[in-house]
Amino acid sequence: MKIRFPYLLIVLLLLWNCEKDHRLTFEPLDFKTENCNNCPKVTIHIPKAMDESPISGIINNSVKEEIISLLIYDDRIEAATIEEAIQSFKNGYLELKKMYPDEPVGWEADIEGKVTYEDKNLLTIQVNSYSFTGGAHGFSSTRFLNFDKAKGLEMENMEIFKDPMEFQKFAEGKFRDQEKIPATGSINATGFMFEDDEFYLPENIGFTQEGLQLLYEQYEVASYAEGPIILILTYKELEPYLKFKRES
Repeated sequence: MKIRFPYLLIVLLLLWNCEKDHRLTFEPLDFKTENCNNCPKVTIHIPKAMDESPISGIINNSVKEEIISLLIYDDRIEAATIEEAIQSFKNGYLELKKMYPDEPVGWEADIEGKVTYEDKNLLTIQVNSYSFTGGAHGFSSTRFLNFDKAKGLEMENMEIFKDPMEFQKFAEGKFRDQEKIPATGSINATGFMFEDDEFYLPENIGFTQEGLQLLYEQYEVASYAEGPIILILTYKELEPYLKFKRES
Protein backbone atom coordinates (compact mmCIF):
# COMPACT_ATOMS: atom_id res chain seq x y z
CA MET A 1 0.00 0.00 0.00
CA LYS A 2 1.33 3.40 -0.97
CA ILE A 3 1.25 6.22 1.57
CA ARG A 4 0.96 9.63 0.00
CA PHE A 5 3.57 12.17 1.06
CA PRO A 6 1.17 14.72 2.68
CA TYR A 7 -0.26 12.03 4.96
CA LEU A 8 3.21 10.77 5.84
CA LEU A 9 4.25 14.33 6.70
CA ILE A 10 1.22 14.77 8.99
CA VAL A 11 2.02 11.50 10.80
CA LEU A 12 5.63 12.55 11.31
CA LEU A 13 4.57 15.96 12.65
CA LEU A 14 2.16 14.33 15.10
CA LEU A 15 4.87 11.99 16.34
CA TRP A 16 7.28 14.91 16.73
CA ASN A 17 4.70 16.89 18.70
CA CYS A 18 4.04 13.94 20.99
CA GLU A 19 7.74 13.68 21.75
CA LYS A 20 7.79 17.38 22.64
CA ASP A 21 4.64 17.28 24.79
CA HIS A 22 6.69 16.97 27.99
CA ARG A 23 8.12 20.45 27.49
CA LEU A 24 6.46 23.25 29.42
CA THR A 25 5.37 26.49 27.82
CA PHE A 26 7.09 29.69 28.94
CA GLU A 27 6.59 33.35 28.14
CA PRO A 28 8.95 36.23 29.01
CA LEU A 29 8.13 38.31 32.07
CA ASP A 30 9.79 41.72 32.33
CA PHE A 31 10.09 44.38 35.02
CA LYS A 32 11.82 47.72 34.59
CA THR A 33 11.94 50.79 36.83
CA GLU A 34 11.15 54.24 35.54
CA ASN A 35 14.03 56.32 34.23
CA CYS A 36 14.70 59.13 36.73
CA ASN A 37 17.62 60.79 38.47
CA ASN A 38 16.65 59.68 41.98
CA CYS A 39 15.81 56.06 41.21
CA PRO A 40 17.92 52.94 41.16
CA LYS A 41 17.93 51.13 37.83
CA VAL A 42 16.30 47.70 38.03
CA THR A 43 15.87 45.43 35.02
CA ILE A 44 14.41 41.93 35.32
CA HIS A 45 13.82 39.40 32.54
CA ILE A 46 12.61 35.95 33.61
CA PRO A 47 10.62 33.04 32.14
CA LYS A 48 7.07 32.41 33.37
CA ALA A 49 5.58 28.92 33.09
CA MET A 50 2.16 29.13 31.45
CA ASP A 51 0.87 25.54 31.68
CA GLU A 52 -2.04 24.80 33.99
CA SER A 53 -0.15 22.24 36.03
CA PRO A 54 1.11 22.07 39.63
CA ILE A 55 4.77 22.17 38.56
CA SER A 56 4.21 25.47 36.71
CA GLY A 57 3.02 27.10 39.92
CA ILE A 58 6.00 25.69 41.83
CA ILE A 59 8.43 26.98 39.19
CA ASN A 60 6.94 30.47 39.09
CA ASN A 61 6.86 30.75 42.89
CA SER A 62 10.49 29.57 43.23
CA VAL A 63 11.69 32.06 40.62
CA LYS A 64 9.71 34.83 42.30
CA GLU A 65 11.21 34.03 45.72
CA GLU A 66 14.69 33.99 44.24
CA ILE A 67 14.18 37.44 42.68
CA ILE A 68 12.81 38.80 45.95
CA SER A 69 15.83 37.49 47.89
CA LEU A 70 18.16 39.24 45.45
CA LEU A 71 16.42 42.60 45.72
CA ILE A 72 15.13 42.85 49.28
CA TYR A 73 16.95 45.62 51.09
CA ASP A 74 14.50 47.28 53.44
CA ASP A 75 13.81 44.85 56.30
CA ARG A 76 10.72 46.79 57.25
CA ILE A 77 9.00 45.59 54.09
CA GLU A 78 7.96 41.96 53.83
CA ALA A 79 7.98 41.62 50.07
CA ALA A 80 5.43 39.17 48.73
CA THR A 81 5.79 40.22 45.10
CA ILE A 82 8.58 41.24 42.77
CA GLU A 83 7.13 44.75 42.62
CA GLU A 84 7.38 45.04 46.42
CA ALA A 85 10.98 43.78 46.32
CA ILE A 86 11.83 46.45 43.74
CA GLN A 87 10.31 49.04 46.06
CA SER A 88 12.45 47.72 48.91
CA PHE A 89 15.56 48.10 46.78
CA LYS A 90 14.49 51.63 45.88
CA ASN A 91 13.86 52.50 49.54
CA GLY A 92 17.37 51.41 50.42
CA TYR A 93 18.80 53.71 47.80
CA LEU A 94 16.66 56.69 48.87
CA GLU A 95 17.68 56.25 52.51
CA LEU A 96 21.34 56.30 51.49
CA LYS A 97 20.75 59.48 49.48
CA LYS A 98 19.25 61.15 52.55
CA MET A 99 22.33 60.27 54.59
CA TYR A 100 24.82 61.16 51.84
CA PRO A 101 23.07 63.60 49.46
CA ASP A 102 26.28 64.38 47.58
CA GLU A 103 27.00 60.74 46.85
CA PRO A 104 27.00 60.51 43.03
CA VAL A 105 26.91 56.74 42.72
CA GLY A 106 23.60 55.21 41.65
CA TRP A 107 22.35 51.74 42.37
CA GLU A 108 21.41 49.13 39.84
CA ALA A 109 20.22 45.54 39.62
CA ASP A 110 20.07 43.44 36.49
CA ILE A 111 18.49 39.98 36.76
CA GLU A 112 17.93 37.45 33.99
CA GLY A 113 16.49 33.95 34.17
CA LYS A 114 16.52 31.27 31.48
CA VAL A 115 15.71 27.58 31.07
CA THR A 116 19.01 25.75 30.66
CA TYR A 117 17.69 22.19 30.59
CA GLU A 118 14.42 20.26 30.31
CA ASP A 119 13.51 16.65 29.75
CA LYS A 120 10.58 14.46 30.79
CA ASN A 121 11.66 14.38 34.44
CA LEU A 122 13.80 17.46 35.05
CA LEU A 123 13.86 21.17 34.46
CA THR A 124 16.52 23.72 35.41
CA ILE A 125 16.28 27.51 35.44
CA GLN A 126 19.45 29.56 35.77
CA VAL A 127 19.13 33.00 37.38
CA ASN A 128 22.01 35.40 36.71
CA SER A 129 22.15 38.67 38.60
CA TYR A 130 24.34 41.73 38.90
CA SER A 131 23.83 44.42 41.52
CA PHE A 132 25.72 47.53 42.50
CA THR A 133 25.02 49.40 45.72
CA GLY A 134 28.26 51.32 46.03
CA GLY A 135 31.78 50.26 46.87
CA ALA A 136 34.69 49.20 44.71
CA HIS A 137 32.70 46.90 42.46
CA GLY A 138 29.31 45.30 41.97
CA PHE A 139 28.25 41.79 42.89
CA SER A 140 27.46 39.06 40.37
CA SER A 141 25.83 35.75 41.18
CA THR A 142 24.35 32.70 39.51
CA ARG A 143 21.69 30.47 40.99
CA PHE A 144 20.39 27.19 39.59
CA LEU A 145 16.83 26.12 40.38
CA ASN A 146 16.31 22.41 39.70
CA PHE A 147 12.82 20.90 39.54
CA ASP A 148 11.47 17.35 39.69
CA LYS A 149 8.60 17.62 37.21
CA ALA A 150 6.97 14.31 38.14
CA LYS A 151 6.80 15.08 41.86
CA GLY A 152 6.14 18.77 41.30
CA LEU A 153 8.83 20.17 43.57
CA GLU A 154 12.09 22.09 43.64
CA MET A 155 15.05 19.89 44.52
CA GLU A 156 17.92 20.46 46.89
CA ASN A 157 21.34 19.67 45.42
CA MET A 158 21.77 16.45 47.36
CA GLU A 159 18.45 15.12 46.05
CA ILE A 160 19.95 14.93 42.57
CA PHE A 161 22.35 12.09 43.43
CA LYS A 162 21.98 8.45 44.46
CA ASP A 163 24.85 8.78 46.92
CA PRO A 164 25.98 12.40 47.46
CA MET A 165 29.24 11.44 49.14
CA GLU A 166 30.22 9.08 46.34
CA PHE A 167 29.46 11.82 43.83
CA GLN A 168 31.53 14.29 45.83
CA LYS A 169 34.55 11.95 45.65
CA PHE A 170 34.09 11.66 41.90
CA ALA A 171 33.69 15.43 41.49
CA GLU A 172 36.84 16.08 43.54
CA GLY A 173 38.87 13.91 41.18
CA LYS A 174 37.51 15.77 38.15
CA PHE A 175 38.11 19.13 39.85
CA ARG A 176 41.73 18.22 40.64
CA ASP A 177 42.27 17.14 37.02
CA GLN A 178 40.79 20.35 35.61
CA GLU A 179 42.64 22.69 37.98
CA LYS A 180 45.91 20.70 37.82
CA ILE A 181 45.92 19.94 41.54
CA PRO A 182 47.91 16.85 42.60
CA ALA A 183 45.68 13.79 43.04
CA THR A 184 46.78 13.41 46.64
CA GLY A 185 47.56 16.01 49.25
CA SER A 186 46.02 19.39 49.99
CA ILE A 187 43.11 20.53 47.83
CA ASN A 188 44.46 24.06 48.41
CA ALA A 189 47.93 23.18 47.13
CA THR A 190 47.63 25.48 44.11
CA GLY A 191 46.04 28.43 45.89
CA PHE A 192 42.38 27.56 46.39
CA MET A 193 40.69 28.43 49.67
CA PHE A 194 38.48 25.49 50.60
CA GLU A 195 37.59 25.72 54.29
CA ASP A 196 39.44 23.21 56.50
CA ASP A 197 41.45 22.24 53.41
CA GLU A 198 38.71 19.81 52.35
CA PHE A 199 36.92 19.64 49.00
CA TYR A 200 33.18 20.26 49.01
CA LEU A 201 30.52 20.73 46.36
CA PRO A 202 29.42 24.26 45.42
CA GLU A 203 26.10 25.75 46.43
CA ASN A 204 25.19 26.05 42.74
CA ILE A 205 24.67 22.85 40.77
CA GLY A 206 22.47 22.77 37.68
CA PHE A 207 21.63 20.89 34.51
CA THR A 208 22.62 22.40 31.17
CA GLN A 209 22.73 21.12 27.59
CA GLU A 210 26.49 20.57 27.91
CA GLY A 211 26.27 18.61 31.16
CA LEU A 212 25.86 19.08 34.90
CA GLN A 213 27.46 22.37 35.90
CA LEU A 214 29.16 22.83 39.26
CA LEU A 215 29.66 26.54 39.81
CA TYR A 216 31.69 28.09 42.63
CA GLU A 217 30.85 31.77 43.03
CA GLN A 218 33.48 34.47 43.47
CA TYR A 219 34.94 34.23 46.99
CA GLU A 220 33.48 30.73 47.48
CA VAL A 221 36.77 28.86 47.04
CA ALA A 222 39.08 31.44 45.44
CA SER A 223 39.82 35.16 45.41
CA TYR A 224 37.49 37.66 43.74
CA ALA A 225 40.04 38.17 40.97
CA GLU A 226 39.75 34.50 39.96
CA GLY A 227 36.07 34.92 39.14
CA PRO A 228 33.62 32.00 39.21
CA ILE A 229 35.13 28.51 39.03
CA ILE A 230 33.11 26.19 36.78
CA LEU A 231 33.31 22.42 36.38
CA ILE A 232 31.07 20.75 33.75
CA LEU A 233 30.55 16.99 33.96
CA THR A 234 29.17 15.11 30.96
CA TYR A 235 25.97 13.11 31.35
CA LYS A 236 27.67 9.94 30.18
CA GLU A 237 30.14 9.97 33.05
CA LEU A 238 27.38 10.97 35.48
CA GLU A 239 25.14 7.95 34.81
CA PRO A 240 26.32 5.98 37.89
CA TYR A 241 25.65 8.94 40.20
CA LEU A 242 22.43 10.63 39.08
CA LYS A 243 19.21 9.59 40.79
CA PHE A 244 17.23 10.50 37.68
CA LYS A 245 17.34 8.86 34.30
CA ARG A 246 17.60 11.53 31.64
CA GLU A 247 14.84 11.16 29.08
CA SER A 248 14.51 13.28 25.96
